[in-house]
Amino acid sequence: MAAMIGRIWGAFNPPATPKSKDALSFGILGAANIAPLALLGPAKTHPEIIIQAVAARDRTKAEKFAKANSIPEVKNSYQDVLDDPSIDCVFIPLANSLHFEWAVRSIRAGKHVLLEKPSVANATEAEILFNLPELSKHNGPVLLEAFHNRFYPAWSFFRSLINPTNVVLVSSNSMIPWWGTGKDDIHFNYDLAGGTMMAMGTYNFAALRMAFDADPEECLSCDVTPGTEGVHAKCDYDFTARFRFPNGAIGEAHSTLKGPTIWTPSHVTATHKAVVVPDELLPADQEKVQSREVTLHGIIHGIFWHRIDVKDVFEIRSKDNGSVIRKWTEQKSHKTYSFNEAGGTFADLPGETSWMSYRYMLEQFVNRVRGRETQHWVSGQDSIAQMKMLDMAYEKSGLGIRPTSEFAATTA
Repeated sequence: MAAMIGRIWGAFNPPATPKSKDALSFGILGAANIAPLALLGPAKTHPEIIIQAVAARDRTKAEKFAKANSIPEVKNSYQDVLDDPSIDCVFIPLANSLHFEWAVRSIRAGKHVLLEKPSVANATEAEILFNLPELSKHNGPVLLEAFHNRFYPAWSFFRSLINPTNVVLVSSNSMIPWWGTGKDDIHFNYDLAGGTMMAMGTYNFAALRMAFDADPEECLSCDVTPGTEGVHAKCDYDFTARFRFPNGAIGEAHSTLKGPTIWTPSHVTATHKAVVVPDELLPADQEKVQSREVTLHGIIHGIFWHRIDVKDVFEIRSKDNGSVIRKWTEQKSHKTYSFNEAGGTFADLPGETSWMSYRYMLEQFVNRVRGRETQHWVSGQDSIAQMKMLDMAYEKSGLGIRPTSEFAATTA
């Protein structure tokens, strides 16, 4: 308990870090509640990042936000942020429906973009955005979908424990208690590209893709509880989806934004098929068979708590008739709040136990902008595939994909 308290205290009360003379300057589009957690806090401990400006539709709100977070400048509009040559990077935590337009505008203004997930409203927008010609130019803008949890050490260690070729079933669950959301939240506004799959579900879908290291071939089913009136119509409050992956493997995902009163941690479980493993000590007429199940508890905000459980079931079988001669189970649990704790090939990667997933992500974002090596990344093609999976599920559910921005027509 003391270690957890110290870790979380360090994350929310980081020491002041001197800034380099050529630190990258960030502007924020929108005085969003997620910004302090996703960027402002992590930036405090990064010597190459300063937060320079913020803009919001309501200037008064932007001024209050700037004062509360010690941001030196308040711009009159989002475009004013993009027009400022002293700003190098832009963070976009706007409503999903606005991601596409302002990401395109930012890239065309020559800004590097950290874009809140989901990256856009649908795959049509994703195909346009991540294939903008500006992104392929030498020293062109860097664009990253802010899938922060994928940069956390626990995810890397979890993936090192599974063999995607042998995985036959992956299930992932997440939830927000009913008291954590309200009817008027943007998550429940269809015009703003809302829905539980777009909010929490995108974590679950990404978990399936990462565990299989593949994209789904078909959404077999997607059961939802939708809103029924006005902007809430076509917005899922909860969903349960089932996908077919290559080689007949199955992925299952469930989430709700109206869950039970007591919060329960998110998780993903990868189940492997039984495979023969070498054992030189066995007689020639026997073989050793292993079945593995690996579960990562706490897939989103691992710093607060997570655990990786590994369950291996072994059997000694007769090669003649397949009968089981001996059977036993081995179980281990791991926690990796830093890459050093993960050990092995991860041991020398940067990070501290007090770093949140957002801080790990920011480290890689700056590395990419600076032209340095990145150990982890979410590519544009990865983000496109993620939106195709979301579209696939929404189409199967009967709610239909989220609407395409009118701004898309101007990008041709």
